[in-house]
Amino acid sequence: MNEWTPVATVYNPLRAGSIDGTDVDPHDRAVWRAMVARYVPNKEVVGDPHHTLFVSRLNRQTTEEKLKEVFSKYGDIQRLRVVRDIVTGISKGYAFIEYKEERALLKAHRDANKLIVDQHELFVDFEQERTLKGWVPRRLGGGLGGKKESGQLRFGGRDRPFRKPINLPLMMSDHSFTDRQHTRGERQLSQERARDRQREKGIDRDERWRDRSQDREKGRARREERDRERERNDRDHDKDRKDSKQERHRSKERDSKRVKDESRHRDKGRHKDRK
Repeated sequence: MNEWTPVATVYNPLRAGSIDGTDVDPHDRAVWRAMVARYVPNKEVVGDPHHTLFVSRLNRQTTEEKLKEVFSKYGDIQRLRVVRDIVTGISKGYAFIEYKEERALLKAHRDANKLIVDQHELFVDFEQERTLKGWVPRRLGGGLGGKKESGQLRFGGRDRPFRKPINLPLMMSDHSFTDRQHTRGERQLSQERARDRQREKGIDRDERWRDRSQDREKGRARREERDRERERNDRDHDKDRKDSKQERHRSKERDSKRVKDESRHRDKGRHKDRK
């Protein structure tokens, strides 16, 4: 069936990553992540999701009291929560506001969007986490909207609705489309991981080859050092043998000279005795 709406009624990461919702292949890895994600909404969140507004792009200094002052003019507020960092307590720049009546919700949704509060232009939309089937948050590669600088724009929301395609393709049901794209995303992500593993194996092989080359170089250097040490030892040994031989020769010469001298002295003594 040929169905097209500017705002998504079922969240599909592949469609959200496309300006007209007609992409058949993910154009960035974040879309792949979102396609295989199995996100479960936070069960600790309380309140009626159909009476809750999502308010973002807040000034980090904007307080709950300020928001209550601004949004209470549209109707009675049941709950209001500014999302803060659990460690620092600093605002993350968005909040959720639950109204007691749907009429107040719709009025705030219509009139409060792009309202200036504390020098910041607000973005106001209905809560998506518990109302939009298949929702995947931004941290998992999903979400809606976004800035051009991020390279991860998501379409199909109030901020960035789908553009109507020139040639509207034959669309399958959202459920079957989601299942097929989830399977495709898992397959593509698996292929990407396999390529990553192959690259890692190639890097490991290179590192092993470099290690073996270094080991061979070190072994060669050790062998050359041993050879040089052996040559030095041989030279020292030859020198010692030569010195020892020369010393023995000199000792023999001294002994021979001493014997000759003693023999001459004896001959002289005998000659004197004859006279």
